[in-house]
Amino acid sequence: MGLLDPTKHPTEKFGVGQSVMRTEDPRLLTGRGRYADDDQPADCAYGLMVRSGYAHGDVRALDCSAALEVPGVLAIYTGQDIRAAGYGSIPCAAKLTNRDGSPIIVPERYALATDRVRHVGEGLAFVVAETLAAAKEAADLIVVDIDPLPAVTDIDKASAPEGPQLFDEMPNNVSLDWHHGDTAAVERAFGAAAHVTKLHLINNRVVVVSLEPRVAVASYDAPEEKFTVRAGCQGTFGLHNGIAGLMKLPPEKIRVLADDVGGSFGMKAPAYPEYVPLLHAVRELGRPIKWAAERTESFVSDYQGRDGSVYAELALDTDGTFLAIRVEGFANLGAYPSAFGPAIQTVNIVKNMPSMYRTPLIEVAVKCVVTNTVPTHAYRGAGRPEGNYYMERLIDAAAAEHGFDPVELRRRNLIPPAAIPFEAASGLTYDSGDFPALLDKTLDLADRDGFAVRRTDSEARGKLRGFGLACYLEVTAPPGKEMGGLEFGEDGSITLVTGTLDYGQGHASTFAQIVAERLGVPFNRIRLVQGDSDRLLIGGGTGGSRSVMATGTAIVGAVEKVVERGRAIAGHIFETAMEDIVFEAGVFTVAGTDRQMSLDDVCGWLREQRELPKGLPASLDVADIYDTPPSSFPNGCHVAEVEVDPDTGEVTLDRYSVVDDFGVLINPALVEGQVHGGVVQGLGQALTERTVYDADGQLLSGSLMDYALPRADQVGAFDFVSHPVPARTNPLGVKGCGEAGVTGALPAIMNAVVDALADRGVVHINMPATPQSVWQALQRGTSVE
Repeated sequence: MGLLDPTKHPTEKFGVGQSVMRTEDPRLLTGRGRYADDDQPADCAYGLMVRSGYAHGDVRALDCSAALEVPGVLAIYTGQDIRAAGYGSIPCAAKLTNRDGSPIIVPERYALATDRVRHVGEGLAFVVAETLAAAKEAADLIVVDIDPLPAVTDIDKASAPEGPQLFDEMPNNVSLDWHHGDTAAVERAFGAAAHVTKLHLINNRVVVVSLEPRVAVASYDAPEEKFTVRAGCQGTFGLHNGIAGLMKLPPEKIRVLADDVGGSFGMKAPAYPEYVPLLHAVRELGRPIKWAAERTESFVSDYQGRDGSVYAELALDTDGTFLAIRVEGFANLGAYPSAFGPAIQTVNIVKNMPSMYRTPLIEVAVKCVVTNTVPTHAYRGAGRPEGNYYMERLIDAAAAEHGFDPVELRRRNLIPPAAIPFEAASGLTYDSGDFPALLDKTLDLADRDGFAVRRTDSEARGKLRGFGLACYLEVTAPPGKEMGGLEFGEDGSITLVTGTLDYGQGHASTFAQIVAERLGVPFNRIRLVQGDSDRLLIGGGTGGSRSVMATGTAIVGAVEKVVERGRAIAGHIFETAMEDIVFEAGVFTVAGTDRQMSLDDVCGWLREQRELPKGLPASLDVADIYDTPPSSFPNGCHVAEVEVDPDTGEVTLDRYSVVDDFGVLINPALVEGQVHGGVVQGLGQALTERTVYDADGQLLSGSLMDYALPRADQVGAFDFVSHPVPARTNPLGVKGCGEAGVTGALPAIMNAVVDALADRGVVHINMPATPQSVWQALQRGTSVE
């Protein structure tokens, strides 16, 4: 897809629907990016976390005496220091209730452990020194006395009464016993079903491994009693509120800055424990301090993703019509419930599992358990991939088990366009979509009719070939509020101020396209400010594929106010009523005449005025808070074709086709790039990524030598086609796209793997389908979990 370069066409308007290159790319590709670790304040000291090497144990003592003698060491803070200072506990925002109506159990969790550690990598002390080398030397000299306790890492064993218990107040390690659905109605549906398919599905844990590890640089203004924190995150406004809560300070006493951010995928969104001792230290020592995680440290301290084990069932009548689906199992929260962790495999499964089908009943029962592992949190999709994966694997398994064609089984159960708006079994109402047409277009794109020939060719080369289809529909962008600010500079620039945050999405170009089209101004004059909490009235951050809906809607509202102010000013200048002024393509015109002035003319006139009539706006600048629209429902179909080497079990992704409905595409090239990235992350979870803890809670896959991220040579070309059906719930007609790639990829790839192995008697295999597990399945000719 050709990209338009605004630097070569500075006066051309780049509007909605054009594939404009990301304005930040030339800077990033030539080494001129600025990340948190590039910030090097004068007189900066260095912080280092001392972490537990035990997964579970009672802390008897920390002897820091020798460490404090190391030259250059400024201070060492322990959990006792943090508790004595009165800082807050790490919160869980998911205020869910158990099936009996009682609240979720969220134990107190402080920034540094004092009495017990519950996972390898939990913080014990914070060392501050003049140099990082001195801090590391001191950390090695701290004597940590921990009495080890038995650990539990297996999600299916965590709730056993006789097993290790992590918290006295949490019987059987169950933080949340969550249930949704009409049990009696679902049971009746299963009782009346002609066919029932059941699978044990494992949602394997993944390590996030963002390109940029977590970093924070903090300073303290004593006269103002105000902290400044520069950190990679997903929204400066949300993070400043989170840190303020931990520090027990008014939010205005915390300023968060973010420059370029090297990926996050949900992981960098919350306020982490490290912020507390870092800010405590900068206030105590009166110096800026930098803390930067090294990659090995990130493996045991960054929140991880996924990790569930469920039994899923699908009930069908004799014709294959879906009657009900139910899921029961466990979600692994890790050692503590994180900010959003409990909601991912409970509420978000219910919202997303119905997908684009007319399934009338769903029931979900999940126990969220704690284990001696790193806490889990949102990871690209956060329940959306899981819900769709469960549904799509069940459909393929039902087709194979009961003699249905997998395509026709889906087609029979799709929601027809005439039924939209459609109230799904989740209770959500789908506002738009054309699912049958989308399915047909995908099958044509993937050349399903030619698959038999390709399979024969693979077999001639000694390979097995599989075709995997997956439909998906996900719920994105929960309603909330977002800031939309427009500021008009003397140099002709227009600055958009908003509370989402770019960490790879390409916001600067996308948002500028909306502003340029709505205001009729050149694209290259538009600037974007997101990374300063002091500039924001509110900010929902970037996550849940909300940015273009939230900020896009705010832009529309802000532009309307700018135009309203401009019409009032132009009416005054032309001595006519405001109602006679029309605005189009950046120009205010007296209707029916040739009298006109540009937006720039209005700004220039305002700057020249010393006094203005009462009631006339003094500026075109606006800064307001806007309600974000209801959730959108992006949907699509993915088809993966894989080859399997039966001698080694190696799976190769050979072809990949995608047709997506993201509504109106603001920047098609960036949307396609988002899909590509999501598919590759899905491929990683499906085929290679395996997070392994031993029985003592030690992370065995704790480096990039042991943890298998997907590689470029595992990925070929993608065929991507847009099938847009505009959303009816927001003024731009857009739907979120950031997480859809992984949502479709997991089931498509795994369905293709199982299809390839089906002739050898394999009916199911769980993720990741590594060469070892595939080879084992082929030897047994049965399912492998």
